[in-house]
Amino acid sequence: MSKVAHEESRALDSVEAVREACAEFRLVADRLRTEIAQVLVGQTTVVEQVLMALFANGHVLLEGVPGLGKTLLVRTLGRALGLQFSRIQFTPDLMPADILGTQIVVENQAMGRRELQFRPGPIFTQILLADEINRASPKSQSALLEAMQERAVTVAGETRKLDRPFLVLATQNPIEQEGTYPLPEAQLDRFLFKVTVPYATRTDIATIIDRTTGARAREEETKAVLTAREIHFAQDLARKVLVARHVQDYAVRLVLATHPTGTASLAEVERMVLVGASPRGGQALIAAAKVRALMAGRCAVSTQDIAALVAPALRHRIVRTFEAESAGVTCDGILAQIVQLVPAEAQP
Repeated sequence: MSKVAHEESRALDSVEAVREACAEFRLVADRLRTEIAQVLVGQTTVVEQVLMALFANGHVLLEGVPGLGKTLLVRTLGRALGLQFSRIQFTPDLMPADILGTQIVVENQAMGRRELQFRPGPIFTQILLADEINRASPKSQSALLEAMQERAVTVAGETRKLDRPFLVLATQNPIEQEGTYPLPEAQLDRFLFKVTVPYATRTDIATIIDRTTGARAREEETKAVLTAREIHFAQDLARKVLVARHVQDYAVRLVLATHPTGTASLAEVERMVLVGASPRGGQALIAAAKVRALMAGRCAVSTQDIAALVAPALRHRIVRTFEAESAGVTCDGILAQIVQLVPAEAQP
């Protein structure tokens, strides 16, 4: 990352320094995308949004049917970023201790006595894949709440900090499949993005088959492009990206437009939305838009950045009415309508 790579602690105390670092980071973001593409075929938008969440210091909920490369994406991302990686397979019998860790009794031969020792669970990592999170009971799902919000875990009354960066990538099968437990609203709101993983295209499927079943099929080696310290610097850099007052106001008006009541509510939306987005929705829009601008080499957010991220940032933060569900109106459809109705510039 040139200067960003070996001067991650340098000061960003001037507009010129931020502008220079933004331009440099664009080159590294391109290399990171290229490295991931060596292993993962297609899913460009999914990869882009996961990277945005990482540099915005947020978590991602990936929704899609099995076999679309969600686990491969997370594993490849960990290798490309040089971070520790853990995977938890969520099942109905999974217990919180299986995630967080537990106290065990060990023999202290030097002291000639037994003592309690904490054995950390798989959550003590930097990239955590919570695979099929909606197959576990609500009790086990809630074990992630403190870790996602506070970047810490409390076991037996003692709080232990998690390493930075800490990113949860949870996968979820569509709710209509049997044997799943819908995530509670409090947990959904902890995710910066909800990313829908689409089916592979005809070309992508052909490429996957060639890579995995041909005579020269082999597992691609992923090289580390960034380190944890460099990711910290990039996260700090993202916070320095400028947001003009009218751009922030656009994000605020989009969030308010999801509310079924209030002065900013839209008549077209009222009958389709039961619960609107929380203030975390506005925070997610701004934080992610800063990273989107940064990855494009810009040091200021535009209204186009905000509009492009409305769906992944807000689709899990609104609840549809029964009328909307019955009519087959999706959350993405509602949000697309809101983007059309809310002008980028506030009306005088």
